[in-house]
Amino acid sequence: MRRAIRFFGWLAFVLIALIAVAWWAARPSAPDAFYTLSQSPPSAAGELLRHEPFDRNVPPGARAWRILYTTTRIEGVPAIASAIVMVSEKASTEPRPIVAWTHGTTGITPGCGPSVLSDPFLYVPALESLLEQGWIYVATDYVGLGTAGPHPYLVGDGEARSTLDAVRAVRKIEELEVSDRTVVWGHSQGGHAAIWTGILAPTYAPDVTIDGVAAIAPATDLRGLIERIQHTPVGRIMSSYVLQAYSKAFPDVSFDAYASGWSKVMALDMAGRCLEGFKILFSLGEAFAARGTIFDSPPTSGSLGERLAQNSPNMPVTQPLLIAQGDDDDLVLPDVQARFVQQRCAAGQSLEFMRYVGRDHISIVAPDSALTGDLVEWTQQRLARTATPGGCREERR
Repeated sequence: MRRAIRFFGWLAFVLIALIAVAWWAARPSAPDAFYTLSQSPPSAAGELLRHEPFDRNVPPGARAWRILYTTTRIEGVPAIASAIVMVSEKASTEPRPIVAWTHGTTGITPGCGPSVLSDPFLYVPALESLLEQGWIYVATDYVGLGTAGPHPYLVGDGEARSTLDAVRAVRKIEELEVSDRTVVWGHSQGGHAAIWTGILAPTYAPDVTIDGVAAIAPATDLRGLIERIQHTPVGRIMSSYVLQAYSKAFPDVSFDAYASGWSKVMALDMAGRCLEGFKILFSLGEAFAARGTIFDSPPTSGSLGERLAQNSPNMPVTQPLLIAQGDDDDLVLPDVQARFVQQRCAAGQSLEFMRYVGRDHISIVAPDSALTGDLVEWTQQRLARTATPGGCREERR
């Protein structure tokens, strides 16, 4: 009997030790010194602070840099952000247009930016075609994922500022000759950021001409999205990101008003992790263990609900707008997206709504997706400043 007790005691110890090691190993990697400044950032937004060659997973025939640049937080305070810039090595006889890529959810803490993660180009659609066209790829990490936080997760104004200031900063790279033409592509969180970039550009960055916005599976109706996914494992991770980010961004949103006890502990830990490789397994384990929802109070109620509504992109986009959606998406739900499109069209917004049969949240940006060719053709037309038909058009592919 004593041997059995001793055996199970050691077994419990080993299991606890393994969980502790996994917990530690799954934490974000600390960004290196490139992402910090020894002094306060300049107040002018869009200034290029530093850049250096970048080679991790860069496709053959391309050259890339990582850059550090100035931007502003939603309250107008100067901040710094990071980005990846990439271009084909083939010479160009003309200034190159920009495709500004706004990435999907990778986390909300320093160490979760694509320029820091092991695969910085994960889920970027049509990347080879983009480079073959001679376009400049500019991918912001947003504030707070390479640089110091907080990160404005699904906070439209904050995401858009990081994107627009990245475009401004790229124009100051001496090795590049950049045209005045820019198209924004974004997926998931990045789709939300892309639409907000179009919304904010005329007032925040009138010097940056946006020729089109392509939002792929964008997070649009934020209240509807959180309400529908909060009870799923991935939805619990997203909920923890939203609650933490909004409680940091908005003084009227209190984390403790919406989560407490064990749910709060799990949510805070999930919010401190990245969605990367094997590390996501620990977050998923916590999400399964949390069960139900992390929220004590409905996330659509009170100040959080009001802020989610405020950050849904329900304002006019003056540039040509493409919304692409997979009909099998179980994260950004097709019916929620269709309702958002109907509401925007009823409000007078011109847009193209492309629905991809058999595609889910990830497979819509896979290399074999019909989106790849459609996106490149649509971008060619926008950069050529070809007139759009106007109105609302829906098509299934």
